[in-house]
Amino acid sequence: MTNPRRTILQVIPDLDAGGAERTTVEVAEAIVDAGWRAIVATAGGRLVAEVEAAGSDVVTLPVGDKMPWSILANARRLADLIRREEVDLVHARSRAAAWAAERAARAAGVPIVTTYHGTYGEKNRLKKAYNAVMARGDVVIANSEFTADLIRARYDVPDERLVVINRGVDVDRFERTAVPDERIAALRSSWGLGDADRVLLVPARLTRWKGQLVAIEAFRRAIAQGTSAQAVLILAGDAQGRDDYAGELHSAIAVAGLQDRIRLVGHCADMPAAMAIADFMIISSTEPEAFGRTSVEAQAMGTPVIATNIGGPRDTVVADGKDQTGWLVPPSDPAAMAAAIQRGLAAPDDEIAEIAAAGRRNARANYTTARLQRLTLGVYRRLLDGA
Repeated sequence: MTNPRRTILQVIPDLDAGGAERTTVEVAEAIVDAGWRAIVATAGGRLVAEVEAAGSDVVTLPVGDKMPWSILANARRLADLIRREEVDLVHARSRAAAWAAERAARAAGVPIVTTYHGTYGEKNRLKKAYNAVMARGDVVIANSEFTADLIRARYDVPDERLVVINRGVDVDRFERTAVPDERIAALRSSWGLGDADRVLLVPARLTRWKGQLVAIEAFRRAIAQGTSAQAVLILAGDAQGRDDYAGELHSAIAVAGLQDRIRLVGHCADMPAAMAIADFMIISSTEPEAFGRTSVEAQAMGTPVIATNIGGPRDTVVADGKDQTGWLVPPSDPAAMAAAIQRGLAAPDDEIAEIAAAGRRNARANYTTARLQRLTLGVYRRLLDGA
């Protein structure tokens, strides 16, 4: 017997760049493809057009507001939306949004799913209490085994409510043959790259814990220690208002005397082309990534990864053996990262080819968008139909 048509409401503060935001788009596509109705409540952002193109409705609400009175107001708005649109299930993807969404779902008598997308620092009891809403869904989705371990350590969530669904990557989009040479040439030109330049790419928003300062120092050391390659370090990401930190990055580059070898290029809209350009992709985070989607995107493209050995990349990057997909280094250790950069740049072509092939296999076996979509819809069916 065919399941009835369902209406699923996803709630997320905004739809700009980020893993939670991209997953919202992917799940909206899956909901519509299943013949159901998708709604996303959000304040807006650059990915709204993609959500709408997937066939989902978008309701503009300030669900990211953290003030208690705003959360209560958003709970009322969401409860009205749930009743008006006959929503069958709510999926919350951020803390302030989840506080409002949970209150609304309980009031309307519909199930709620939460996805624990981040590591959510717990500096005090108030912060821990604020974060705890992400573990109160009828089903709690962890976006990696690392995140699941974090949830188990912090909250008494029974196994029947905790599900690991790794973030997914559209491996067909991040496939070298799917990226026309014209796009690659255009991006290389916009970044001022020469034909002989080997590219180290750090794709991350400009925020301190993403470790761009560590990457700059590591690159300086690799150059100072005599790496023979003509290498360029590309820092691709928005400052998102962190102008002081962006200024620190520019100062560090100037002090290193590497203005001609390190570039801050801002947001990159064509990440497949960026990954295709990169000889190596660097994750320099000084705090744990809950998942680290870019490590999988790079592997899907066949780009070796140099990542800090904390958080999600410990699961996604294979650092040794015949299935090696990159290198893992201690966090906040520019000397270790410089050594990995030198090792990668000096590696023979056949070794890099083996690493690239292993990365493609790893991404396609374990981290596809199709897998994330299938498993997420399975959670919805389990709650709605007992399937």
